[in-house]
Amino acid sequence: MQFSDELEFSHRDRKDIYEYVERYGTADYDETRRALNMSPEAFGHHIAVLRRDGIVSKTDEGDLRIAFEDDSEETYVDDGLEVTIRAAREDDLTGLVGAIREALGDKTYIEGETVADVVESEDVLLRHNELQKRMFFVATVHGDVVGWVHLNAPELEKLEHTAQLTVGVIDEYRGHGIGTKLLDHGVDWALDNGFEKLYNSVPSSNEAAIDFLEARGWETEAIRKKHYKIDDEYLDEVMMAKLLA
Repeated sequence: MQFSDELEFSHRDRKDIYEYVERYGTADYDETRRALNMSPEAFGHHIAVLRRDGIVSKTDEGDLRIAFEDDSEETYVDDGLEVTIRAAREDDLTGLVGAIREALGDKTYIEGETVADVVESEDVLLRHNELQKRMFFVATVHGDVVGWVHLNAPELEKLEHTAQLTVGVIDEYRGHGIGTKLLDHGVDWALDNGFEKLYNSVPSSNEAAIDFLEARGWETEAIRKKHYKIDDEYLDEVMMAKLLA
């Protein structure tokens, strides 16, 4: 299933299964069946149809997951460092939240911190429901998450052409082009899924982030004066955006 796909189900029970699995990210097969009060035969049939249609998949352990399709994995080497950029999976959650918190320890990227808080509280990375779509790409070194790009899109008609983007890399791995690769993946995903505008906001003190985005075609749309209060200091919010071709 692509993130641009509309959610349509030919049977109410299949919609119930999808919504249950989507809510939890990964769901035990038998627990899901019991929670939805379905017979083994009916549940098995609906799962088979959802798997056939590329909507739900099963892990090697037999758990159920939403089957997001994205095979745009890229591995490159910079100064002897091998980095892989790929779509995030639910089992990346702990490592990704840890990377976000480590990268944003200086409290200069409020939107990024908020993403970590939401993901950790929900205990789910990817979202595709009637209210929002949420996608992550991660950068990994030796299998560990060292950076991310996140896109969050509300499922509201008046805003469905826009998506919020956050991106970051932990300190030890900056300077290897990882941030640029992640940002490019995020922009490409947005283009492929029909988005027309990306937006991002940072405190005015985060000059490195502002310079990084401006160098890649982002523009400042507005400034909200004294919007943040960090360590008893009032800081402006720089609201940035990128229009997509």
